[in-house]
Amino acid sequence: MKLFSVLQPGPLTTFQDLGRTGQMALGLTEGGPMDVRSFVIANQLVSNDINKTALEITLGGLTLQCLAPCSVAVTGAFSPVSINGKPQSLWKTLKLKPNDTLEIGFAALGARSYLAVSSGFDAPAWFESSATVVRENIGKPLVKEQQLSGHESYHCEELSLPYLQQPQLKKQVELRYIRGYQAKQFPELAHSVFTTGQYTLSKQIDRMGFRLEGAVINSDLRELYSEGIARGAIQVTGAGQPIIMMRDRQTIGGYPKLGSVISPDLDKLAQLTQGATVTFVPISADEAIRIYRDYWQALLDLL
Repeated sequence: MKLFSVLQPGPLTTFQDLGRTGQMALGLTEGGPMDVRSFVIANQLVSNDINKTALEITLGGLTLQCLAPCSVAVTGAFSPVSINGKPQSLWKTLKLKPNDTLEIGFAALGARSYLAVSSGFDAPAWFESSATVVRENIGKPLVKEQQLSGHESYHCEELSLPYLQQPQLKKQVELRYIRGYQAKQFPELAHSVFTTGQYTLSKQIDRMGFRLEGAVINSDLRELYSEGIARGAIQVTGAGQPIIMMRDRQTIGGYPKLGSVISPDLDKLAQLTQGATVTFVPISADEAIRIYRDYWQALLDLL
């Protein structure tokens, strides 16, 4: 059933679920939310299964007209939210009625907001997922006057996430990573440069990858045989600059890799914009597994 009409779509607003898994052998990347934590909490705030389709809103600028009673929640970037011009809270269940106007303004801090609706959006699925990957022509961004459907129309229990439990948005973050098998082919000096330096996000950042600028990482390696690329992989270009691969990365590539940023820290990275800075800290594989388990346990227990 029709839930919303798009009055303004914003620069890039797409349908996403948790991602398209098991299809890389076909050359299809996973897609999915850049900030998994904010996506999952948005669904929890409207009593949805955590994999229900929601909207990822890049930089803000989305305005919707409500067509049927429903509950929504907005999480992620620090963006002004209003209903009929009246300011509303982030990280909280909001009730809408027909003809209400929901507006998500441009982000003052952070890069991506998530809008979940009770019952989830009814979006087209490809290979068992509704995740939009624009560069692969799997789905398209929202456009003006488009109508958005949902599975049902109803109000749900009102929930909110206390301020101290909300993810903190910063312009400088520390990223933990695991060294990969190619790391031993970089001299120790290169690893020292990488972990003691500070890197700045360039203007070349998108859902495919984040290109960084900073101290040059010297290596005798230039390009290798292409191989599968994990989310969070830290590729080093021929110019000695790192690129962190994100949700819409290509499935294979040939740049040498220092390792991979752990997935819980990619949530923080996804909320950064051009000019923000990052530092890197190596951790063990065992520690990364523990962090990952604790991350999901805390997330599922949050509400």
